[in-house]
This record gives sequence, structure tokens and C-alpha cells, in this order.
Amino acid sequence: MTTNNHGGMFGLGDPNDGFAQYFTGQSYLNPVLTEGINIFNVTFEPGCRNNWHIHHADKGGGQVLLCVDGQGWYQEWGKPAQALKPGDSVYIAPGVKHWHGAKKDSWFSHLAFELPGDNTPNEWCEPVDDQQYAAVEQ
Repeated sequence: MTTNNHGGMFGLGDPNDGFAQYFTGQSYLNPVLTEGINIFNVTFEPGCRNNWHIHHADKGGGQVLLCVDGQGWYQEWGKPAQALKPGDSVYIAPGVKHWHGAKKDSWFSHLAFELPGDNTPNEWCEPVDDQQYAAVEQ
């Protein structure tokens, strides 16, 4: 599978090796802005998704996803998955357990905006297993 022309207008970036343990499948990371607010273009190969995770914050914080290429999924714990396509955006409030990633037959890229706040660690949780993932693909 070629990686050419993936990542949308912000580019594919490099293999996301630093966070590979929190992903099922291969993802890529391309920093767009790292001053004032962090913005990263995250690209997922088909079927790739990150683990369930939570963005914590004592004040402010959270994350915004802006979809830029391909087709993907976003799901909050206990809620149905939401299909994503270029132009869609998602606000993820602090404390919300969720995951996001590519559909099984599509590359997917989104800009991830890390919203400023106080004490904003990420908590990485369990993987989205194949059965959970297959259920959203139906």
C-alpha cells in the first residue's frame, strides 16, 4: 500500500513511532504548529485507530479535530460512532473517553488541535479491539 498523496494539504509526515503503542495499525504525524497552540496533522492508514483515551484538564483543555482527508470514525464511550469526512469537526471536552481513526477501506487525516489549559495530561486506555471496530463498520 503506497503512502503517496495521503495526509491532505498538510502532508503525511513521519511514522508516528513515539505513540505507536497507543495505535492499532500505522499512523503518521506531521506537526503544523507548535507555538501558542499545538496543531498536528495525524494520518491513519486504512483500519488504523488509536486507543480509547481521555484528555484531562484542571481548567480549559480538550481537543478539536478538523478532518482534512479521507474517511474516518470518532466515538465517545457509551455512544454510537460518528462517521467523519473532510470538513467535519469534533470538539472533545476534557474528561471524555473516546477514540478516532480511519475507516477500514480509507486513509484518514485530521488536524488535532490541543486546546490550552492547566494540567492537561492524556490518559491512554485500552485498545479499540477488532470486535468493537467491526461493530462501527457495519
